[in-house]
Amino acid sequence: MNKGILAGIVLAAAGFAAGRFLPVQAPPAVLPAPPVTAVAAPAAGAPVRSVAGPAPQREVTVEEGGSIQAAVTAAQPGTVIRIKPGRYHESVYIDKDDIRLIGVIEAGKRPVLDGEGNLNDAILYSGNNVVIENLELRAYKGNGIMGQAGNNFEIRNNVVVGTGVYGIFPQLGQNGIVEHNVVSGIADAAIYVGMSDNIHVAHNEVFDSVAGIEIENSRHAIVENNYVHDNAGGLLAFITPGLPIKTTYDVVFRHNFVLHNNHVNFGAPGSTVAGIPSGTGILVMAADDVIIEGNVIADNKTIGVLIVDHAHASNITADPESDPNSDRVAILDNTMLHNGYDTITDVKALMLAELKQGEADIVRAGPSTGSCIRNRERYVTAGVGDFAECGFADTYDRVNYLLPPVPPRVIESAERGKVAYLGICSGCHVYSGRLIGPPVQVIQALYMDNPQALADYIAKPVKKRPDYPEMPPQDYLDPQTRLAVAQYMLSLSK
Repeated sequence: MNKGILAGIVLAAAGFAAGRFLPVQAPPAVLPAPPVTAVAAPAAGAPVRSVAGPAPQREVTVEEGGSIQAAVTAAQPGTVIRIKPGRYHESVYIDKDDIRLIGVIEAGKRPVLDGEGNLNDAILYSGNNVVIENLELRAYKGNGIMGQAGNNFEIRNNVVVGTGVYGIFPQLGQNGIVEHNVVSGIADAAIYVGMSDNIHVAHNEVFDSVAGIEIENSRHAIVENNYVHDNAGGLLAFITPGLPIKTTYDVVFRHNFVLHNNHVNFGAPGSTVAGIPSGTGILVMAADDVIIEGNVIADNKTIGVLIVDHAHASNITADPESDPNSDRVAILDNTMLHNGYDTITDVKALMLAELKQGEADIVRAGPSTGSCIRNRERYVTAGVGDFAECGFADTYDRVNYLLPPVPPRVIESAERGKVAYLGICSGCHVYSGRLIGPPVQVIQALYMDNPQALADYIAKPVKKRPDYPEMPPQDYLDPQTRLAVAQYMLSLSK
């Protein structure tokens, strides 16, 4: 959510109050929805409970004082690596398929991966059918668990504390489960699903972070039964312009506790999430077919549910290939209590435009076609007068969107740079906008004639800009991949 996401709403509200709507800017023409065949359709029949396939029969054990990375490096695909309790000071890279990292919990003690504030990432995986369970990750600068284009992943029953930008971050994957994790103290998103499909996020506790759970540029996702509290923003579904995948749709937020998300926003200045107004329960920005059902949304000081388009985000760079509006949003029965009790001026203005006052439960700014709300009289709202009455009451027929194990992602040698960019770099860099790092356009201006220099920087970056966070080294990538991704980034034109 970009800084200033509600910039211009006051002007819009003034237009409403005068009997007309004056848009801040003319939104781009609505683009047709992408074909459903672009990604796998949800599975039919019995719900899927596991996506990584049957457990391998080959096992090795890492004792305290041993190296997890050494065990991964030596392991054949199809190995369970059991990690005994103790402290491990290392980063772990999984670049092969069918590897399971399983912590052994004894007398309540877990294996702890401790970055000691010096290491960048705890666990990075690019393999398929990867399972990560029962670990405790602390004090890394970059990410706790990051997926880089691996399919059929299961991230379960981990404790992640203070691991930098992201806590759990599957990127560019299909068919994944993130459940029963406890994540806190994250400077961007505690759980961040990026450019992924067929995802289930359930039974997690996320708190003391800038954003709780984000579904970004992703499709077919269910987020349910989570305890999301004391973040700056709770649950988010949105499209970030400039990313290669241009859509977010078919997202269900149901049966979550979204409570007291009033933490000070400590996101990196200028980063995407730095603009989330502290006190936001659920945010939908430019995402389509989002269902909000059966949640307890309470004590969020700014707003319970906020629905916006890209036109109300003053520092988002327009992407003509992305539909900027939040369409077909369905708000079903939710319990909303004591939200919007200390809201921002922009929300007050929208309420005033409809001659309403009091605590704001639901506010919409910007176009939203085909949307609906059930039992609207229960909520204090603004901007949803044209929402129809929903023709359905629940999503009980959608147990999950998981599939039986899908084929591993095949990466041709000619696509090595593209996939590395999508799976790794695009989490922080888009072409013309700002996420965590500078735009690709800026990088091109510096390195256009020297891809090798960019590849060298990727391996051992040096902090150059005081207004951007430090970039973690990517020296775990082989030199050929670093050069390929540098060449791909310098070839981008949008």
